[in-house]
Amino acid sequence: MSARGGAAGKMAAEGRLRCVGLRLAPAPALPLLLATLVLARAEQTEEHFKREHSLTKPYQGVGSSSSALWDLLGNAMVMTQFIRLTPDQQSRQGAVWNRVPCYLRDWEMQVHFKIHGQGKKNLNGDGFALWYTKDRMQTGPVFGSKDNFLGLGVFVDTYPNEEKQQEAQKRRYTPGNQRVFPYISAMVNNGSLSYDHDHDGRPTELGGCTAMVRNLDHDTFLVIRYVKRRLTVMIDIDGKHEWRDCVDVPGVRLPRGYYFGTSSVTGDLSDNHDIISLKLYQLTVERTPEEEKWDREVFLPVVDNMKLPGLDVPLEPMSGLALFLIVFFSLVAAVFAVVIGIIVYNKWQEQSRKHFY
Repeated sequence: MSARGGAAGKMAAEGRLRCVGLRLAPAPALPLLLATLVLARAEQTEEHFKREHSLTKPYQGVGSSSSALWDLLGNAMVMTQFIRLTPDQQSRQGAVWNRVPCYLRDWEMQVHFKIHGQGKKNLNGDGFALWYTKDRMQTGPVFGSKDNFLGLGVFVDTYPNEEKQQEAQKRRYTPGNQRVFPYISAMVNNGSLSYDHDHDGRPTELGGCTAMVRNLDHDTFLVIRYVKRRLTVMIDIDGKHEWRDCVDVPGVRLPRGYYFGTSSVTGDLSDNHDIISLKLYQLTVERTPEEEKWDREVFLPVVDNMKLPGLDVPLEPMSGLALFLIVFFSLVAAVFAVVIGIIVYNKWQEQSRKHFY
């Protein structure tokens, strides 16, 4: 899909074929490949690189000058081969934000990133976020950016907060709840939702997947695609130049005119969070008249028929003593009610007899 290394043209062509589920084939399979390409062409979208929304080496469009397209925030630094959002140091926070609002209807953001550091497994943190939001350049608790945001957030979370809290309380996850970190998830927010950091964003998550992205010797990529109100996130982290599905959510409605950005934060634990490139492509997609009818512009982010999942916290079983006390006092209350009822009834009968005579 995008250039990988020196052979930019060949790898870009190969990447585009992978996006429609194809791979480059040897010469004997060429006729079959051509036939498949003819069938796939009707479904394949045209893509156009948008430089004003992209961040690539040598990062000349980053900085405080009036001609810059991207702004740095916090501890973010421009290096020769990458932009470091946070170094492998405690209590750091950094971000880079596009200055130009995006008015594209269908788009794809390709992210080339690297997370590495000295910490051992689950002794590192905290990860980074990719944003398409109304507000920009605002710090906060959600991977270094503001909470209750308007728009889309995709989180590459490297520290299991909920699991560590369960361990501290000497409790265990139920088998259906446990996750393996690092973990990638997506969230759409209309400004009323808060990211639940203690539970790793689980209550408002649209979908996600495990992604072992730390301290790898090969390149790691992530792509966010928004086409026909469908949000998909795919990853290429195994060094095989193959995309793997992570998130797929239909009915996502995002307003136009929001900003792209990425942010990161470290706390007591840390990592180097490096962005090598952000490449945005405009996708040209054919729509039927019926799709055009339903694909109207929106002014608040929303997901059709979304039911926010809650935290399924199992109730702890009551002890035998607690159960006995509940039953005992329930019986006492029932006997007391019966006695009171008999007394009231006898008083009523006595009053009735006096009234009769």
